[in-house]
Amino acid sequence: MIFSKHIVFLILSSLFGLHVKGSEGLSSPMPIKTTNRILFDVPVSNNGARCRIIAYKKGIPESELTIMSPADMGGTKSADYLAINPQGKVPALKDQTTGLCVAESDTVSRFLLAEYAHYGPSFQPNNPISNTMARFHDIYLSSIQSCFYKPGPPFGTFGIRKDALKEYSKQLHILAEMMDPSGPYLCGKEVSFADATIFPSIVFAAHMFPKFDHGIEHTIPEKIQAWFDNVKSVDPTFQKVYDEMMGSISKWDEAGRWDKIHLAGIRDTDPRTIFDKIIAGEIPATVVKEDDKILAFKDINPAAPAHVLVIPKDRDGLTRLRKATSDHVEILGRLMVAAAEIARDESLGFGEGARIVINDGKEAGQEVFHLHVHVLGGRAFSWPPG
Repeated sequence: MIFSKHIVFLILSSLFGLHVKGSEGLSSPMPIKTTNRILFDVPVSNNGARCRIIAYKKGIPESELTIMSPADMGGTKSADYLAINPQGKVPALKDQTTGLCVAESDTVSRFLLAEYAHYGPSFQPNNPISNTMARFHDIYLSSIQSCFYKPGPPFGTFGIRKDALKEYSKQLHILAEMMDPSGPYLCGKEVSFADATIFPSIVFAAHMFPKFDHGIEHTIPEKIQAWFDNVKSVDPTFQKVYDEMMGSISKWDEAGRWDKIHLAGIRDTDPRTIFDKIIAGEIPATVVKEDDKILAFKDINPAAPAHVLVIPKDRDGLTRLRKATSDHVEILGRLMVAAAEIARDESLGFGEGARIVINDGKEAGQEVFHLHVHVLGGRAFSWPPG
């Protein structure tokens, strides 16, 4: 009996739960899989990599679990994949027999630990230290890891890349203090869920931290680095996942992914200015407002009875306003809020109105190439300005 390609695809689509759009719209049909379950993942995913570590180390046979890229069914935003994970992200898992769909790396990996408990090591699913380390990782590291590779903020709750990088390093140091020194794994002699969770993120951190001008002395704690290097040498599964991830990351390198990313390919190489000396306390100034991000002080050559300059403490490439990028949205907002607060301060000589000025470049009258906001008041101003 001879069937048309369209009829065959309809039959297979029904069997495998594919979304059928008609033969003319099916550019990337899902390949035929006889496996019981499919793990959808991509090599570069550090969150998906924890699932792969569990699958590889347990030795789950391909007849039970096959790893497949979402690209094979049209991509993460295709209707077929969104039916499996509505968030359109990896990893995700589908049980071909029951139709059960599981999403998110922690949920998928714990599903694998429970369903395949009879295979390989247990990964200590009930070890409270291991689970705490994994939980800390998911809440405090995964949420901000985009600071390593995303073109601009936000990076989780952070609007400034350097702050996110510093927080990432801080959280690694917290994890380091929870390690069992007996090794070779994070919780001692037996591999744990924490190892599967944290190792792939250190692949990112070890390769990407050095790309940035962040001013952090010890980005990865020595204990974490030693564990990372050692576990690759003593456990082939971890080396395999490292190679998978680096195969994709190296392509990012070749494509120049970091060339236009702030603090990596784009750095502040301009010379220090008098403002840096004021910030460092090397030159005195009449400071009227200060916090961890901004400094405001009276202009030594005032153009009005009240004249205050507001500057970012970390110039961060902002020699002038036109150098601003999406990485500077937060600090620019902080500068404007500070200017508004100063303009309301009658004790500084401000009245009902103030002129807020940013000179951009020599032609506009900028003399110090460290972005600064002029807040002027105490007299009437005309328009247009001179």
